[in-house]
Amino acid sequence: MKHLNQFNRLLILFTFFLPLTSAYSQNLAHKIDSIITTQFNDTSGPGGVFMVAKKGKPIYHKAFGKANLEWGTKLNPDAVFQLGSITKQFTAIAILMLEEEGRLKVTDPIGRYIPDYPAGDRITIHHLLTHTSGIRDFTKMQSLRDIAQKEMTPKMMVDFFKNEPVDFAPGEKFDYNNSGYVLLGYIIELVSGESYEDYIQHHIFSKAGMNQSRYASDRQIIPNRAYGYHQKEIGYVNKTTISYSIPFSSGSLMSTATDMLKWQNALNQHLLLSSAATKKVFSQYKLNNGETFTYGYGWHLRDINGIPSREHGGSIFGFKSMGVYIPSEDIYVLGLSNCDCLSPTQTTKDIAALVLASFQEQRRD
Repeated sequence: MKHLNQFNRLLILFTFFLPLTSAYSQNLAHKIDSIITTQFNDTSGPGGVFMVAKKGKPIYHKAFGKANLEWGTKLNPDAVFQLGSITKQFTAIAILMLEEEGRLKVTDPIGRYIPDYPAGDRITIHHLLTHTSGIRDFTKMQSLRDIAQKEMTPKMMVDFFKNEPVDFAPGEKFDYNNSGYVLLGYIIELVSGESYEDYIQHHIFSKAGMNQSRYASDRQIIPNRAYGYHQKEIGYVNKTTISYSIPFSSGSLMSTATDMLKWQNALNQHLLLSSAATKKVFSQYKLNNGETFTYGYGWHLRDINGIPSREHGGSIFGFKSMGVYIPSEDIYVLGLSNCDCLSPTQTTKDIAALVLASFQEQRRD
């Protein structure tokens, strides 16, 4: 009888708690909706997909707007977007995977792999990973327009910018740099003997179960593709066409919100890297003068209301992206947009701040 009474009390407590939990989730979802629709409010135009996950599982996942304006097709939560510079996360992890295999070291000078690179004896892989190399960013070169639609090999891309004057000596300052991540992709190819595309596909996407992720293409048929747009005075127009061999390992990957959560979970579960190597990825480093800067290997290391976060955004013709992870709470928030007129950056940060505060308040109650 005593055990029966305990069971009844637990049953009553569970029956009481379940509606509260459901009401809490609905209220949180409504608040997230409100943040998103402040900006993503054109139901007849391009839009975005947003996901919030807690402890590796989605608690919010919705699509807003159209995937294709010509056909009037709605975006769905599993649409495939171009990631832009979130690609750098995959490039950085690939480098650390090769280091764990003993095939390179982040302290290696790049001249060990590219002997004719100017000052290659002083610029290290670490400098490339942390945007402290001083190499000229190719996206700031006016001559970029001359090659924007050409099919370039990684070596051709490196040759395109390698003889440009440097902006500063290696390690002197942090300056976000796409050229450094193109060099990293080239080094991945030289060391692994595989193309960058194949290396990421075989060693990361396949291993993490990211079945809808890939190297970008405008020619191949990609099921559930979100088409990219610009907004002009006349209205929305199709995105500018570029060769994806140009951004290469600095910005040419595609994925879905579901696959990006698999990516985050693979990192947390050390599926790709050991805990020691993962710590290197998310450590803060110092400049030559001893000053600490807030970028690890492929992630900005920031905070939300004083709580450490790992963040990165991306932008490529027709698309913008933003991901925020809060390690202490295991909260992951991702925003993907198919118009470069709709940046999900602040929206994603605002959602992360809301969800963080919400879970903190729930614990206090």
